[in-house]
Amino acid sequence: MLAVNNLQNFNNPVTRLTLQNLKEYLQSIPHQESVELLCLDDCSSCDLIVDGKKDPDIDPIDELIDDSIQVYQYDFYLGLQEKPRKIYFNEDNIEQNVCFSLSVDRQGISEQVAVQFEDKVYDYSTYLTPTPVYNTIKEFVH
Repeated sequence: MLAVNNLQNFNNPVTRLTLQNLKEYLQSIPHQESVELLCLDDCSSCDLIVDGKKDPDIDPIDELIDDSIQVYQYDFYLGLQEKPRKIYFNEDNIEQNVCFSLSVDRQGISEQVAVQFEDKVYDYSTYLTPTPVYNTIKEFVH
């Protein structure tokens, strides 16, 4: 029921997709295994990959982010580390540059990352709460 309500809210033209509501948006997409936002090259356009396949019924998401985005993972021993970029092979088995990706699994749990973009830090490590937003990476770490 929650997913249906979220889907309806995102279809409302007043609700705009942002990094703050991205996790909830991904959770609202019907899927069996996982759903992923995949942004290639300069991040100007992103596709949804549902259960490992690009969904032809969902239009690409444009201008959500740009290539200034930075993604971090927190390691207990090493602290905050920049996450290496993912490798992606398209339908023709050609490797493409991944600018950004974020996925949620069948339980609705997203990758455990922090995303810095336009002077804000988005914490995707929470499970059952909305995405916390911080003003600095230092604020996120504390």
